[in-house]
Amino acid sequence: MNQKIRIKLKSFDSILLDKSAENIVKAVKATRTVVNGPIPLPCTKEVYTVLRSPHIDKKSREQFQLCTHKRLIDIYSNSSKAVDALMKLELPSGVEVEIKV
Repeated sequence: MNQKIRIKLKSFDSILLDKSAENIVKAVKATRTVVNGPIPLPCTKEVYTVLRSPHIDKKSREQFQLCTHKRLIDIYSNSSKAVDALMKLELPSGVEVEIKV
């Protein structure tokens, strides 16, 4: 029976996210399992507008943007070696990992 493991990665830093996805793919491919990805998903952008001065210059504003980058990795495995390889892997603290089996 082939089980599908879906890993969703999120981070504010795209370079850190790409390195983490590359580490996951290398670790899983070492166990000779089929890997799809990393597939880039659309960025989520949050824009914040802040008043520069609350009293005199009401029209003077600053805008800040926060981008959340996402990647998707699908692993098709029928052995526990791939799961063990994922459990031993250490990822940086700036990357959020969501795993669905």
